[in-house]
Amino acid sequence: MDFTFSEEQQAAAEAAAGVFADVAPDGVPSPADTTGAVADDFDRALWARLAEADLLSLLLDEAYGGAGLDAIALCLVLRESAKVLARVPLLESSAAAATVQAYGGEELRSALLARAGRGDLVLTVAAHGRTGHDPAELAVTARRDGDRWVLDGVQTAVPWAHNADLVVVPAHTDADRTVLALVAPDREGVVLAEQISTTGERLAELRLDSVPIARVDVIDADGAWEWLRDLLTVGTCAQALGLGTAVLRMTSEYTGKREQFGFPVATFQAVAVQTADRYIDLRAMEATLWQAAWRISSGASGTLPAAADLAVAKIWASEGVRRVVQTAQHLHGGFGADTEYPLHRYHAWAKHLELSLGPAAAHEEALGDLLAAHPLS
Repeated sequence: MDFTFSEEQQAAAEAAAGVFADVAPDGVPSPADTTGAVADDFDRALWARLAEADLLSLLLDEAYGGAGLDAIALCLVLRESAKVLARVPLLESSAAAATVQAYGGEELRSALLARAGRGDLVLTVAAHGRTGHDPAELAVTARRDGDRWVLDGVQTAVPWAHNADLVVVPAHTDADRTVLALVAPDREGVVLAEQISTTGERLAELRLDSVPIARVDVIDADGAWEWLRDLLTVGTCAQALGLGTAVLRMTSEYTGKREQFGFPVATFQAVAVQTADRYIDLRAMEATLWQAAWRISSGASGTLPAAADLAVAKIWASEGVRRVVQTAQHLHGGFGADTEYPLHRYHAWAKHLELSLGPAAAHEEALGDLLAAHPLS
């Protein structure tokens, strides 16, 4: 394994840093300022700039106007986005489009991919199941009815569903297989009930009542859902790394300026030890992230399946980002709770990322199952 990024991957990261340089974290809507949603829509202006920089089509082939890059490049861009709390469905739309490209039929690819790469079509994914603790693919049923599929069920905490053009919904069939249906939120039989994330952003409980879906809009290839879920997971880990990196930098700058007894508090041993521990957390998050991204990008085999690397990465991402923001809050003192200072926004976003696609405990259980099924001896 080689952690050296290619020139194309580095160029994607640099382009992302340039686009996100104009985003001010202290201008991101604060969940502390309202009891409802912080906004009705995502940042459309930023979305347009991402499209202009060709960052919405990173994973798409040249035939669809893309760069043909891999999950590592997407994670580099997502890391930059989280540093500034970018309010865009970059992960969900990119992962969904990549899945359509890899597993969808030609008619579906032709209809969606170029538009998604230009930012004209926004995709999201229902990945949290009925309660957020059960498998997403079991929350909705899909049955054949002539030349179409019919969906019934509920998915919770669907990000950006109120603003997306299509929601990718995993569903299980009578044959115990998982299919992916592309569902328009305004379709007959679809109801979106508003939910609010810790970030203050609008989520949706997606209710499906005998919703008919044309066969062309359903992906029934084996492995499609697992691949999409893996891409969402590693992307979430990249966001956690970017957020944690920004928070630790913010904490370093603050403790380097804040003085007590005539000295910067950063020079105090207790402060230095805590920040050093959080730096170690970030390096572990980074190493496990790139290991997981490399496994799913390269398809390389290993002693354990790639799912084990993903579980380890998400465990570190969930635990690490939580510890980083908690230490930052502690070292900032009361200033960290000031709603005119961005730290409380990072704290809220960190909690969302910690729990998204399962907390550390869920992935520890999954890792234990994998170890039991694949003895290392």
